[in-house]
Amino acid sequence: MFNKAGGVNLTKNTEPVGLRYLRFEEREEIMRLQAGGLGVRAIARQIGRHPSTVSRELKRAVGVRGYRAGMAQTHADRGRRDPRNAKLATNLRLRREVQARLERHDSPGQIAGRLKIDFPDEPEMWVSAETIYQSLYIQARGGLRRELTAYLRTGRSMRKPRRTPGHRRTRIPGMVLISERPPEIEDRAVPGHWEGDLIMGSKTSDSSVGTLVERTTGFVMLLHLPDGHGTLAVQEALVAKMLTLENHLRRSLTWDQGLEMASHREISAATGLDIYFCDPHSPWQRGTNENTNGLLRQYLPKGSDLSFYGPGMLDNIAAELNSRPRKRHGFRTPAEMLDDILAKTTENHGVA
Repeated sequence: MFNKAGGVNLTKNTEPVGLRYLRFEEREEIMRLQAGGLGVRAIARQIGRHPSTVSRELKRAVGVRGYRAGMAQTHADRGRRDPRNAKLATNLRLRREVQARLERHDSPGQIAGRLKIDFPDEPEMWVSAETIYQSLYIQARGGLRRELTAYLRTGRSMRKPRRTPGHRRTRIPGMVLISERPPEIEDRAVPGHWEGDLIMGSKTSDSSVGTLVERTTGFVMLLHLPDGHGTLAVQEALVAKMLTLENHLRRSLTWDQGLEMASHREISAATGLDIYFCDPHSPWQRGTNENTNGLLRQYLPKGSDLSFYGPGMLDNIAAELNSRPRKRHGFRTPAEMLDDILAKTTENHGVA
């Protein structure tokens, strides 16, 4: 019940963790074979493990009714998590760094990736995204505070379980993955490459706002979606917004694999954009957009009815973001950066 309700699975771990750890299925087999009267060596032969492994396991979780697989798995999971969480519990500098980045709405994946860049010679300042998640949700002593989950994009105080192997995401036909994206997009040298996403409103309103961020300048455009976030609604809003730009500012768009982009071929044909899709569950591949979405939550709070925000209000919010000085631009604003690009284009056309 707890697992299905969206909590962290503390009793059964079906993901392979390598041969050094027993799987839950093996523990169930040990329990069944022991109940059938088999000894340690016979059980070891049956499951293909060393007798000492089985012997230690049988001492791990002995209840009133003997060895219990579920109890043993709980002890094993906690034992594996504790050393990883200990890094955040014992390294105060690392914990403060992670907390500060969570508070500015960086995702655990972004934090893990960025720490290696910002502290290249200090491996003690590196931590995996999974360890950050575990510290938030498992709540080991000295770990990250539970209230920091409010800064995650989902805002959940309990972790949503991973999909079972039988549950497959519907694949969008004709996708071109981000791995095939040209290098010129990655280095941000050429303007006109965009990242896009949806910000979701309250579940009761089923409302959303589309976000578009230009990678070179950080310039933001917001999509008004009064008719929902289905494929056709997103297509119409996206095409209309993109056609307000000059051709050289419509080079590419990177999005996640949400079904709202199922009509990507039609969008590409109407706008001239090359459209690329991120790998599943990899929002850090749209890092510019993810960071912008965090800023937007100051104006579009989680759990609110986003249908309240009309196109004029969204344009005003975008204008305010585009007038914020950015450190990476020498404290110039995205609007100023875009104006420079447009001015240079006009000059070049004049020379031609």
